[in-house]
Amino acid sequence: MSTTDHHDRAAGPTDPGPTDPGPQGAGQDALLGPADVRELAAALDVRPTKQRGQNFVIDANTVRRIVRTAEVRPDDVVVEVGPGLGSLTLALLEAADRVTAVEIDDVLAGALHATVAARLPERAERFSLVHSDAMLVEELPGPPPTALVANLPYNVAVPVLLHMLDRFPTIERTLVMVQAEVADRLAARPGNKVYGVPSVKANWYANVKRAGAIGRNVFWPAPNVDSGLVSLVRRAEPVDTSASKQQVFAVVDAAFAQRRKTLRAALAGWAGSPAAAEAALTAAGISPQARGESLTVEEFARIAEAKA
Repeated sequence: MSTTDHHDRAAGPTDPGPTDPGPQGAGQDALLGPADVRELAAALDVRPTKQRGQNFVIDANTVRRIVRTAEVRPDDVVVEVGPGLGSLTLALLEAADRVTAVEIDDVLAGALHATVAARLPERAERFSLVHSDAMLVEELPGPPPTALVANLPYNVAVPVLLHMLDRFPTIERTLVMVQAEVADRLAARPGNKVYGVPSVKANWYANVKRAGAIGRNVFWPAPNVDSGLVSLVRRAEPVDTSASKQQVFAVVDAAFAQRRKTLRAALAGWAGSPAAAEAALTAAGISPQARGESLTVEEFARIAEAKA
């Protein structure tokens, strides 16, 4: 697994500069082109760094595409994680009722309100900022969020996504842009060689699918990896199980910690012994010789139930 720290940041300036007007005409003044991104970065003395995985989006058509693919509606309350300089934020504000951005970086968080006020003054009162690590966010200002749209860094993409889905059950639709490899893992189905812990845990909350690819040339600086969009639509009904999420996830973690082993062997530590693992698997109607990569989230839940 790659360990490249890749954060597909969005970006935007505090003063209206030259922008790509795009095919939609006058409304595009609020969105940002490459010159705007560089001007604001220079004004804030922000230099994109590998440590924070900063790759700023410089293409207005890309942020419009993300908003369109996310099916953002006029009544949506959108939460955005990692807005960076703000170009996706602006596109979301044009389409949604309200946007709350969660930003950990001090400088970037400090500039976002000014960017929104300068670019979309008529929507500024509908923008909120939470200056925090997304993994620590337990509540958000304003009405409950209905959608999550974010460009997530590879190294925290999965835990941030799972935390937000778990903490905010009102989020119905999610669209995240992540490293292509992470997108493949999230959207993988049982039997796929990259199917694993992220795939199963994401499926606990939502129906997951790949929603497109993003090239490297829409970022500054251009990353050395491709990116992908992943759509998650929350399950209409939760997984039908008497086991808790924690109990199910414990089985998932154990199964993939030794993914080359049969479940009888891989779950021995979790169950207490190979024989206990076999008993739980048999009770759940699953072959002890199967491997974790072949099981659905519902089957993992049955195993958790059998032991509980």
